[in-house]
Amino acid sequence: MHPTLITIDSFSIHTYGVFVVIGFLAGIALAMREARRIGDDPAMILDLSFYILIWAIVGSRIFYIFMNYQDYSGHLLEVVKLWKGGLAFQGGLLASGLTLVWYVRKHKMSLKRLADILAPSAAIGQAFGRMGCFFAGCCYGKETHVPWAITFNHPESLAPIGIPLHPTQLYHAFSLFLIFLILTGVAKVKRSEGQVAWVYLLLHSVQRFIIELFRGDTRKWLFSDLVTPTQSLSIIMGFTSLYMLWRSGRH
Repeated sequence: MHPTLITIDSFSIHTYGVFVVIGFLAGIALAMREARRIGDDPAMILDLSFYILIWAIVGSRIFYIFMNYQDYSGHLLEVVKLWKGGLAFQGGLLASGLTLVWYVRKHKMSLKRLADILAPSAAIGQAFGRMGCFFAGCCYGKETHVPWAITFNHPESLAPIGIPLHPTQLYHAFSLFLIFLILTGVAKVKRSEGQVAWVYLLLHSVQRFIIELFRGDTRKWLFSDLVTPTQSLSIIMGFTSLYMLWRSGRH
């Protein structure tokens, strides 16, 4: 596709980074609107977003490098090139979660209430991020000959060149936009605080497990090549979310 959006002399603006910024700004705007809708202070979202942005990127990058360490062995400079793509949701989720816990304890707020505000915004932010992945060529799919296969031809693309692939980045983006729409509906009918966040984690786990089957980038496998580590985490996260939703529905 087009990994680089604009190049002026030696200065370049990478498409992946642009979409990440768009997703982050869209997420903040939506979270502030939701906070206002339920009577909370939107400025609190703006304050929290600064901390989450920093630690989510750090956590996502560390987890991605851990999962793909063979690509960085002997190329340590590539570790800091975030604009070229390479962030992993699970690492970002863990870092964001820890940041959220720290923030609510510091300001004596409700963790469940704040998580419900942020969940739809996280989905929309990820959706834009996955569109950025598509342009960068990272997180690409397996070779396929389905009618909607995508062939990457740009020499800077992170995907294999000239091979028709599953557009897994777009699978992710579409499913995350759909999850966002579902969460906005759940937020209006939820029976208890925390339900929106758990629905988000459940749906994300399902879509990630399924789309992982079509991923073509180098993956580690566990349990005699049955599942990837990402799928294992998705299973744990999915069943945990399902259990928490069942518990919240009983009260």
